[in-house]
Parts: sequence; structure tokens; C-alpha cells
Amino acid sequence: MNRHDDGSAGDADYGMIGAVYNRYRQPEPRIGAMITTALGDARTVLNVGAGTGSYEPRDRVVTAVEPSASMRARRAPDLPPAIDAVAEALPFADRTFDAAMTTFSVHQWPDLERGLTEMRRVARGPVVVMTADPLVVEAFWLNEYAPQVLAVEARRYPAMDRIAAALGGTVDVIDVPIPLDCRDGFQEAYYGRPEMFLDPAARRACSAWSFVDATVVQRLDRVLSADLASGEWDRCHGWLRRQPEFAGSLRIVVGTPAPGKP
Repeated sequence: MNRHDDGSAGDADYGMIGAVYNRYRQPEPRIGAMITTALGDARTVLNVGAGTGSYEPRDRVVTAVEPSASMRARRAPDLPPAIDAVAEALPFADRTFDAAMTTFSVHQWPDLERGLTEMRRVARGPVVVMTADPLVVEAFWLNEYAPQVLAVEARRYPAMDRIAAALGGTVDVIDVPIPLDCRDGFQEAYYGRPEMFLDPAARRACSAWSFVDATVVQRLDRVLSADLASGEWDRCHGWLRRQPEFAGSLRIVVGTPAPGKP
């Protein structure tokens, strides 16, 4: 398993991304409430690929796992320190936790099936995965301006049925509406705020941009800037500025063990 200089175990180097991550990737309370609901009455929760601690419930006993030293260092002071470990080799006994969760992380794992099997092994109850459906990613309007970026995302995110098969038991896939003023700056969070894609730091907080070359960014800056100045973007998509929620690719997958199964 390859790891970057700061310990990042996936394909993105969070030693580079982490410097701006906290500024743009704040937890969105309405999305957080859906994750909390999915966790049910679990008291002890494992958060895998925990990053800076977004979406960790404050009313539970949370154990965080994060391989990136940069992300561990940026965790809020009121959160417990994260353990340096990877999803594929969780250092816990079977059925240690009431539940396990991971958000915006599974597309980074070198071995998805092994990581999800490990989460299922250490959790007695639900395993909650927030991710994106790769079949829907490229339907977003950004594809008109930077198709290479959304192609990267569609390629990296695992299919819903692949996640379900790895989790086993009963699996529910829940569509997550994205609010217009979403505080978490992933790509679709800016569906009605196109100007944010002209902010280099906002782009840097989304790992997909680290996989495309400078010409993609230069074209986006040139074409989107021109379309915003001329009003062309608003003629085509301006209604999104007033739409309170966006039905995009964001999903919460909840795997519950079958009755009588460990």
C-alpha cells in the first residue's frame, strides 16, 4: 500500500490538500443530521478516514482513524485525537463498536472491499458510508466546463452495488439533498454558486482537481469567467441560484447486519 509523505494512504496527497481543507470543507448540519439518523442509537462509533473530523457526532463516543498526519493535525481541539491507521487494517477486535461511519473517504481506499469488510467486522450495528454515485456525477453542469474533473470523480467513486456487496446484510441507499448554502465545499455544493469554481483554494479543497493538469484549470477560468461576465451561465443555469436544494450524486449507504449474523 503506497502512502504519501504525510501518511495519506489513498490516491490523493492530503499533505497538499489539507492546508485549505478546513476553510472550505466545514460540516453541513443538515447532512450531518442525516448521518446521525443513520447511526441510530449507537453510542460508540468508529469514524474511518476521519480527516479533520467533519460529521463526527458530538453526542457519541467516537474513535477516529486517519492515516494523514496533516489531517490529524487539523482536527478541532474538542475532538479526540485520531489514530494513525488505514481502513484495510483496523487495529480493533471484532464487534468493538456499536456502529462505524466514513464520509467522503471510500474513493480514496486502495482496497474498497477489504476496508468495508474491516468496518463490518468491528461494528455490531450499522455501517454508514457517505459517498457519491458515480453514475450521476457527470450530470452536473460543471461537466460543460471541466469534464476531465468529473470524469476523475466518476472513475474514483465506487458503484453503489459494489459497496452494498461488500457490506452484506440489509443495505439502504439514501439520496442526500444538497442545500444551496451548503457549508461543505464539495463540487456539487456550489451548484448555485458558480463563482466558487474560480477560487483556486476552493478547488484545491476538492481532491479531484489534483488529478488534472493546468490546462484544464486554465480553460475553466477562461470560459466560466467569460460566461459569468456575459450572462451566458445564468441564461442556462441561473435558476439554480434560487433552488433551495439540489438532487445530485450525494448518497448515504447504510449497511445493517442480517439478524443473527455477527
